[in-house]
Amino acid sequence: MIDVKEFYDELLNNDIDFFTGVPDSLLKSFCAYIKDNVSSDKNIISANEGNAIGLTCGYYLATKKIGLVYMQNSGIGNAFNPLASLTDKLVYSIPMLLLIGWRGEPNVKDEPQHKKQGLITIQTLEILNIKYDILDETMSNHEVKSRIEKACIYMKENSEPYALVVKKNTLSEYKLKNNTIFDFDMTREKAIEILTSKMKESSVVVSTTGMTSRELFELREKHGHNHSKDFLTVGSMGHASQIALGIALSKKEKEVYCIDGDGALLMHLGGVAIIGNQKPKNFKHILINNGAHDSVGGQETVGFEVDTLAIAKACGYEECYSCSSEVDLLDLAEEIIDIEGPVFLEIKVKKGARKDLGRPTTTPIENKEMFMEFLES
Repeated sequence: MIDVKEFYDELLNNDIDFFTGVPDSLLKSFCAYIKDNVSSDKNIISANEGNAIGLTCGYYLATKKIGLVYMQNSGIGNAFNPLASLTDKLVYSIPMLLLIGWRGEPNVKDEPQHKKQGLITIQTLEILNIKYDILDETMSNHEVKSRIEKACIYMKENSEPYALVVKKNTLSEYKLKNNTIFDFDMTREKAIEILTSKMKESSVVVSTTGMTSRELFELREKHGHNHSKDFLTVGSMGHASQIALGIALSKKEKEVYCIDGDGALLMHLGGVAIIGNQKPKNFKHILINNGAHDSVGGQETVGFEVDTLAIAKACGYEECYSCSSEVDLLDLAEEIIDIEGPVFLEIKVKKGARKDLGRPTTTPIENKEMFMEFLES
């Protein structure tokens, strides 16, 4: 297993001291360590991985120094365009070190949303002509040191990106120490429970990736409901609102709730403008804001530093609300039922989830088929 501190120190030894990206569960110890040990202007949690590529390009142009972009392999999709049309040697030829968590690695058990990306991770890097090394738990710190040195020599000599692909259980555990605590009493799960208890029988829900969909699934089980009214967006972070919009525009007789997260909303914030422009009257956009990437280590977002209500209002939402208590949410959940949308409701909650929180027992295909059948009813 690779010691996180020694890994970080070796990056510094090779003059890499700028970090940006989107946190990943396989890299959460590394992300936590740099959060505790790097200044905020040198460790920027970006809105999405493509933005992180742009940030690192800007850093290189200004300093002539190589930066590091951390991401889950699913984030390669967001990064593909700038890697091909900005950093590539056929365009600007800009070096950077990519640190990629390998979810869905072949022959390793993982969730369904990671399977395809895991299968094509290495192929994607090869298509982009990005040289890479794979790090795993059997490596000594000396081996890792030589891989980092090799990567840095290559990047400097060829002025191109280089990737280090990190397998599961590769990095030693490190717990975040400088963890900001936001003073809210309500949990995300309780907020979802209140919302679903007040919806019309015919209402449908599109839930964002991560803990939100898992909690929604378990709440339906808890109350003896079936899962036909819910589309669980287990992957495709940031796209739940556009899935919900497509449904709302096509099924105007049904109320459509999108239960979003702050990290997901920020990742593709432009979707808010499209919802506002289309003005679906049956659209309820629920932002559950805990100021964190909760399912990958609790790294902070800028969710509590952004006036999401002002953004939604400026984009054309008809009504915008915010609350942080169960009492207020009970009132607002009833109030928005009969209001013509699009409606935006921000619910501020505390970080974290139950330790025994399970995962959906239905497959994505089963979820899709049940949901489509309900939409036809």
